[in-house]
Amino acid sequence: MLEFREVSVEYAVRGKAHRAVESFSLEVGAVECVGVVGESGSGKSTVAKVATGLVPWVSGDVVFEGRSLSTFDKAAWRQYRQSVQLVFQDSLGALNPRMTVRRALTEVVTLYHPPVEDDIRSLLDLVELPLSVQDQYPHELSGGQRQRVALARAVAVRPRLLIADEPVSALDVAVQANIIHLLDRLRREMGMGLLFIGHDLAVVRVLCSRVAVMHRGVIVESGETAQVLSAPVAEYTKTLLAAVPRIK
Repeated sequence: MLEFREVSVEYAVRGKAHRAVESFSLEVGAVECVGVVGESGSGKSTVAKVATGLVPWVSGDVVFEGRSLSTFDKAAWRQYRQSVQLVFQDSLGALNPRMTVRRALTEVVTLYHPPVEDDIRSLLDLVELPLSVQDQYPHELSGGQRQRVALARAVAVRPRLLIADEPVSALDVAVQANIIHLLDRLRREMGMGLLFIGHDLAVVRVLCSRVAVMHRGVIVESGETAQVLSAPVAEYTKTLLAAVPRIK
């Protein structure tokens, strides 16, 4: 469904070009979960931004269902942004502090179809939140609740692919596990693909069928998750694997 073909990205740092991502290639199929992991600064979040059109690439190509994003006109981008949704790490920053949960969800729904009475209830049920949160503001919610609202907003338009950029790293371990299982359930029930960006191989073990490990902008190892985690080849992968506990 989504394919990165030898994608490279550069940023200007102190007047000089810095190569943040180098020759990145990866495919994400329909209803598949693929992980991209690495430490802070490895380039993994840049990959997420490239996939959503927030960051341009200097070489290579990004293709969605056989069509290059570089050929998209305004109408194609509108359709693409309904098909591909992004969930950020910072749920407090991602939600408008002046909007209640109800208003934030209604705003998204009305972009694509007239809202109906049960839309908000259905979305909150989907992410396992009580209806009572609909009249609360982001600062009145816990971190886990805010991330569930962010997920509800992302899936409100029934995307075909969800990109989750470090969605659990700001949460405590118990809440992380709940959000991870929610992501997996949403992917299966809604028939979405999932591109999971993170730094914890234990999370990838639970969610992803395939994984790519990034270090300093380059994929150092990739393959079936079970194979990569049971017999890692790259020293960097071994370091990541040894650094975190498993989530059961």
